[in-house]
Amino acid sequence: MPMPLQARHIPNLITGLRILLVAPFLWLLLEERYGPALALFVIAGVSDALDGFLAKYFGWTSELGGLLDPIADKLLLLGTMLALGWLNELPGWLVALVVARDLIIMVGALSYHLLIERLTAAPLLISKLNTLLQLTLAFAVIFHYGMTPLPSWLLTGLIQLTALTTVWSGVAYVWQWGRRAWRR
Repeated sequence: MPMPLQARHIPNLITGLRILLVAPFLWLLLEERYGPALALFVIAGVSDALDGFLAKYFGWTSELGGLLDPIADKLLLLGTMLALGWLNELPGWLVALVVARDLIIMVGALSYHLLIERLTAAPLLISKLNTLLQLTLAFAVIFHYGMTPLPSWLLTGLIQLTALTTVWSGVAYVWQWGRRAWRR
């Protein structure tokens, strides 16, 4: 018998809807329909903030939500970076850097979890800054092509800051987990 819907399930439903938005968003982006893609990107961002607020404010957190939320974020952000790279609107080297960092973190986390001990990961401050810069860069590029051109110095600066924090956060995770593993 299915469980009845309860208010505490709302954050997970919002996250699930955000996951479902990824495919149409990426399709619009790849079709270079930047206006509608930007609208979906903003809706996804607002839904992320809303489900996080509801989960924290009302205590509606769950193990499922703890898994789905970062998956939704990664699908949207990594998909956006790959699509913008495919469209040559972001430098290929930056897209490769972002993908490499995420792969290194995922492989490192999985290895630590399987070989050393259960991993209870919490995002580092530099990683949160990197995510914010990646989102800002993605928004700025889509806005640039879909709404009104932005100054090239702004986009170049965002690309450089995103690259810097991508490397910095990747190195920070490797350092942190490497030290933990060495102590074990």
